[in-house]
Amino acid sequence: MVKSTFKKLPLPHKVLLAFTLSVTVILTLLPSEQASASKQTADDLVLGQLYPLPLHLDNLPDDAATDDLDSPDWKTYVVRSGDNLAKIFSRAGLSPQDVYAVSHAGKDAKKLLKMLPGDEIAILVNQQGQFRSLNYRFSSTESLNISYSNDNQLETQIDKKKVERLLNFTTGDIESSFWNAGIKAGMTESQIMSLADIFGYDIDFALELRAGDSFNVAFEEKYIDGEFVGYGDIVAAEFINQGEKFTAIRYDDGHYYTPEGRSLRKSFLRAPVNFRYISSNFNPRRFHPIQKRYKPHNGIDYRADTGTPVVAAGDGKVIKASYNRFNGNYVFIQHGEKYVTKYLHFSKRAVKVGQKVRQGQVIGYVGMTGLAEAPHLHYEFLVDGVHRNPRTVKLPKAQPIARSEKAKFMLLADHYLAQLQNSKRIMLAMN
Repeated sequence: MVKSTFKKLPLPHKVLLAFTLSVTVILTLLPSEQASASKQTADDLVLGQLYPLPLHLDNLPDDAATDDLDSPDWKTYVVRSGDNLAKIFSRAGLSPQDVYAVSHAGKDAKKLLKMLPGDEIAILVNQQGQFRSLNYRFSSTESLNISYSNDNQLETQIDKKKVERLLNFTTGDIESSFWNAGIKAGMTESQIMSLADIFGYDIDFALELRAGDSFNVAFEEKYIDGEFVGYGDIVAAEFINQGEKFTAIRYDDGHYYTPEGRSLRKSFLRAPVNFRYISSNFNPRRFHPIQKRYKPHNGIDYRADTGTPVVAAGDGKVIKASYNRFNGNYVFIQHGEKYVTKYLHFSKRAVKVGQKVRQGQVIGYVGMTGLAEAPHLHYEFLVDGVHRNPRTVKLPKAQPIARSEKAKFMLLADHYLAQLQNSKRIMLAMN
C-alpha cells in the first residue's frame, strides 16, 4: 500500500521524501553526545561528587564582559629611597595630570610629601588605566584616603582606627643596675627611661639606687583590631628606694601625682640630661684639670656621649645663647625672678635668646666645646644669683591636683593602687 502510493507521487516529491528519509537514518545511526551525557547523568552520578561543567564564552554577546572591564584593581607600592608621588604614580602607569590632581586635593594631601622609605601606598586603578583612589597609612592608627566621588570630584579624608588600651603589669628587683632590672622585667628602653623620669624628681638614679630596691609598674598596651601596635603610658608605679616607697598615679592631664594628689613634678629637674655618670661634683675648692689651679666648680659635670639631648630643667626664658672659649656653646635660662640655670659645652645649641622654653624641651646637645677634656654637660643652678648644688638644693614643688578634680582623681588612684597590689601578689605567687 505504501509502496503503491510512493509510485503515484510526482518526481520532485519523490526526491524530497527520499532525501529526508536518508538524513533521518544517518542521524539515528550517529553517536549522540547529548544522549551520552544524559545517560551519565541518569545512571552514573554519585551524591556529593563534583562534575565539570564546560562553559564556552566565545559566542557570548559583547556586553556580557562590561563589568569585568570596569572592575578596579588595588596595587600596593613600597616607597623607595628618593621616591616621591610622581615616581610612584609613574610606576603605576599614571600621568603627571593625575599627580597634580591628587597632590592638590586638599591640605591633608600634603602628608604625601612626608612619605618615608618603607612606607606603603595603595593605589586603585581601573582597567582603563584611570586613577580612582589612593590610601596612605601614615601612622599606626591613621591613613589618608583620596578618591573620586560619584560626581567625579576628588575627595580627601583621614581615616582613624579605634585604639583599644589594655593594662599590663611588671615588677623588678635591682641587683646590679636599674637598667638591667628593667630589661629583665621585660620593659622597653623607652619604658625604663619613662619610669626614671617619673621618679627623677625624688630619686637620683645615678647615685642613690641600691641592690634590693624594687619597682612595680602598670602600663598600657595598644591594640587595633585585636593586633598589638605598641605601648602606651605608664599609668601607675611604685618604686622602693632604700626602704622608702614612692608612688605615682598618672591623671588625665598627663602629669603624675602621689595617691593623695600631690604633684610628683617639681619646678626643676634634678638632672637635665640622660648621663652615664657624674665626672665632677659641685665643689667650691676643686683643682681645675686644665688650668692647673684651684677654682670653684659651681656646677655638676654629667658625662654623656656627644649628641645626647639636653633639656631645660624648668619652664623659663632663654637669656643667653652663644659661644666663648671657656664655656663653648652655652645656654642660660631665667626661671621667674629667683632662679637661673646654666648649660655649658654643647656641641650644638637648639634655642635662641628670647625664646620661651618648657621643662623637658631640648635646648642643646652634649659636646666638648670650650674648656672641656671629654664630652659632658656642665650644669649650674643659681638661686637669687648664688650658685647652689643642683643635687641637694631644695626644689619648689609644682601645683597639686586641682580641687575640682580631686574626687575623680582619688577614685582613679584607688583603682590603680588596687590593681598594682593585686598584680604584685600574683607575680610573687608565680615566682
